[in-house]
Amino acid sequence: MAAITKLTGRLVAVILGLVFMIVGVILSATMVGAIIGIPLLIFGVLLIIRGFF
Repeated sequence: MAAITKLTGRLVAVILGLVFMIVGVILSATMVGAIIGIPLLIFGVLLIIRGFF
């Protein structure tokens, strides 16, 4: 049971990281949105890395 929970948590982390990356890229298209978009993009990358390892 613990393995299923761990795998589900990792999958959710990777999916959320991907969503944050996409939103970060979209927000970075404007100068005002880049203030929020770039940290969101970095957070998404870190979340994906954490989900894989």
